[in-house]
Amino acid sequence: MGSQTGSNAGIISYPPPRRHPLDPPPEYDRLREHEPVARVRLADGRAAWLITRYDDVRAVYADSGRFSSDRRHPGFPVRLSARATYEDNPPLLVGMDGAEHAEMRRGLMAEFTNKRITALRPRIQQIVDRFIDGMLAGDRPADLVAALAVPVPVVVICEHLGVPVTDQAYFRDLTIQLIDPQVAESKRGAVSAELMSYLGDLVAAKDKEPADDLLSRQLRKQREQGSVDRRMLVSQAFLLLVSGHETTASMIQLGVLALLKHPEQLAAIQADAARMPRAVDELLRYFSPVEHITCRVATEDVYLRGVLIRAGDGVIMCGPAANRDGSVFADPDRLDTGRAGAHHLAFGHGPHQCIGQNLARAELQVTYGTLFRRIPGLRLAVDFSALRFKLRSNFYGLHELPVTW
Repeated sequence: MGSQTGSNAGIISYPPPRRHPLDPPPEYDRLREHEPVARVRLADGRAAWLITRYDDVRAVYADSGRFSSDRRHPGFPVRLSARATYEDNPPLLVGMDGAEHAEMRRGLMAEFTNKRITALRPRIQQIVDRFIDGMLAGDRPADLVAALAVPVPVVVICEHLGVPVTDQAYFRDLTIQLIDPQVAESKRGAVSAELMSYLGDLVAAKDKEPADDLLSRQLRKQREQGSVDRRMLVSQAFLLLVSGHETTASMIQLGVLALLKHPEQLAAIQADAARMPRAVDELLRYFSPVEHITCRVATEDVYLRGVLIRAGDGVIMCGPAANRDGSVFADPDRLDTGRAGAHHLAFGHGPHQCIGQNLARAELQVTYGTLFRRIPGLRLAVDFSALRFKLRSNFYGLHELPVTW
């Protein structure tokens, strides 16, 4: 097979612009059809490979032998300014490979099983109801992002980990700064260090006075195995706190907006509550809100679709493009809450598939179902054209979502 290694001249900038805020960039359709393994330029000027077909994205996810998740590798397509964070702290679960990753994942999986998340659903319901109560008691219009989409997953993941109630607002403010692309890189670095310091103090407190929460159980498990590694647990808590609420917050706001824009789909869900799990997965497929952190670096030369990806090259698996692949999903640009069949890749695939997907699904099912049951007349309070989307964020979503009823 021939090599198409290419050069940096003339390659597209990543990510390309969106034409419509509810759809991926149209450039992905062209690439998926004509250049499924394409060279792209990152914001810092470096080049990487962008994979856009469903089967190829799924294959790279599963190929942990030839594609590494180690964010400390110089070729990994992460912001150069962020590398210091990865180098100065124990690796995050998403940045581990091989046996190290498998062992750490096994230790955390028990915290996110279907059984444990099912037991959490009544508490999730209480949390959702509390914030909807607040919306109903407050002024109209309300900002759904601030009133519901952000606080629900923050409280859920904080309680699961064992973050005190008095610290949850502090944590939320830090994480908002951490992921806001408008915040300077130097500021985000300081925020990251502050959050890690806080988590270090929290883990130390749990070690002295354990409770019924994830951090306490992980410390107890480490002690039973003969070695307590607080720094490693802090790194994993950092990952779970940030990724465990921001992706769900994005999907709450985007999913509500999509259902308001597709009233026939909303009516179908309201008429048949059993449709909700399938609807949640369809909304995840439709949006794939996590776009810029599903990456790998090649550990050896690999041919994919006749293109040579050299050892050390960065690779981006493009979930939004893969989840709109017409060879896998019929009429892929149509939102169909009754869709069945192929599995979407919004949670990834293979050894690194999202460990918190059961929790995310439960939060989304409870939130969508409760919101539209309790406020059936919910509607946008502004024209769609007035909405501001987070076009440059790792987690796609909205700055505000004004609603009324």
